[in-house]
Amino acid sequence: MRILDSHFHWWPRSVFEQTLQRTTYPRVERNANGGFDLCRNPGVTGRSRQNAEWFDLDEQLAHMDTLGHEVDVICSIGPFSLYFSEVPVEEGRALAMRWNEEMAAAQRRHAGRVWASAALPLQDTGVALEVLEHAAGLGLVGVNIPGSVGPHENIDAPRLEPLYDRIEALGLPIFMHPTDAQFPDILEGYNGALYSSLGRVIDVSVSAYRLVLSGIMERHPKLKVVMSHTGGALPYQAGRMDKNSQRAQLPRTPTTYLRRMYTDTVSPHAMGVRFAIEFYGVEQVMYGTDYPCWSPAACLKVLEEVGLSAADTQKIMYDNARRFFNLDAH
Repeated sequence: MRILDSHFHWWPRSVFEQTLQRTTYPRVERNANGGFDLCRNPGVTGRSRQNAEWFDLDEQLAHMDTLGHEVDVICSIGPFSLYFSEVPVEEGRALAMRWNEEMAAAQRRHAGRVWASAALPLQDTGVALEVLEHAAGLGLVGVNIPGSVGPHENIDAPRLEPLYDRIEALGLPIFMHPTDAQFPDILEGYNGALYSSLGRVIDVSVSAYRLVLSGIMERHPKLKVVMSHTGGALPYQAGRMDKNSQRAQLPRTPTTYLRRMYTDTVSPHAMGVRFAIEFYGVEQVMYGTDYPCWSPAACLKVLEEVGLSAADTQKIMYDNARRFFNLDAH
């Protein structure tokens, strides 16, 4: 079977080599496992370790070839997407453009098998728009929005409205992925276990719900958003969102906007995947592995446990992502 992994991480080594010269936080350090550590602050919660397998696309694709399927992939950034908005604006601009050029080169090199999405620096709206246009010109198939703009500004800041206007006009999907920067005061401890488990669910849920409560989803009815990790906590708490969000004065219930989003199958829990399919609808759930954070073989096993029909399997494993990312146009 041919499948399309909508949640796949490959990071270009050249970008990280470029960041090694930075000595203040946030910064990147080499680690003993052939990769790099992303360090936002001196604490454990602010550290994300990516070993060698994150940085060798050919090896990653070779691993996919062992699964017994033809596997195509869509590269998204993941937790590193915040870095471009944490550093000074010109540094973020240059690094994002370098990232996007590397992604476009990989997309050309593995045409028809590898697709990629763009980094955006959000510290300055004009610069973000400039980088967005550059990325669209490169033929990238989506953009990555971090959970916050650095540690102090949110992604629903009114000044970013022109950016959402343009993303919507271009028809580029937005990837929402936790970026490990929010709520460190209550999620520190346990050698990072609290943040990497519950914290990431809270992170992406709050970020996505800001798009709802701010009215961004209302004002941009054609905005395409994929919220990773089976929707975080939001599908499970959708009734509470409707019950307690009247003060936001939205013209529709929050669930209306949440159901417009797409999600992936990144959950080591068949019951959770099954509920995401029921909440979003089978047309809006896409196969994703979070590789190399998670095992593709384990992901496939969870999907077997869900018990999908052959027709629904085809939609989730391939058709939905191809349609959502408009791959036939590239």
